[in-house]
Amino acid sequence: MAISYKSELQLLNHDERELVRATHYPAICEVAREDLQDTLKRLRDMRDKEKTLMKAKRREAKGTGEARGGSFPGTSEQPRRRRQVFAQALKRVNKEIERHRKFEAKAELGANARRALAMKRSAEFNRPVQGVTANEGMSPLPSRRRRKNVHPSKIGEVSQWTKVRQAQRDARL
Repeated sequence: MAISYKSELQLLNHDERELVRATHYPAICEVAREDLQDTLKRLRDMRDKEKTLMKAKRREAKGTGEARGGSFPGTSEQPRRRRQVFAQALKRVNKEIERHRKFEAKAELGANARRALAMKRSAEFNRPVQGVTANEGMSPLPSRRRRKNVHPSKIGEVSQWTKVRQAQRDARL
């Protein structure tokens, strides 16, 4: 469950407040990517520390572990909520880093496209020699099939020969 902004501020000390406050919307947009990487590392360290404290308190409450010191009274609820605050801040920072990465990738893609267009425009155009053109409209293209020169009387002669041969065969039976 999400923790409200006011609740976050109540759970944290001054230095942690400033770090988490910088991860909320209007402020996070103004942070440079390198600073976001540093913030990410610090938030991870803080979250891991709270996670360790939470586990120690839980073990202490169960009776499987000894107390880690007198300066940390109470239950595991406080470190759990603090860890949740740091985890939410981590999510926001990760999203912002991803947004920066996508923006840089898009800018790089655009630069590459402009460079490719400039290279294409600067290249010499080698246009192929024009062949047959339309001029006054479409003209028929000559057929590429081989022409068979068979005299029309030969075509009929072959079919007549077949008829005669069939009649002779039928007469023998």
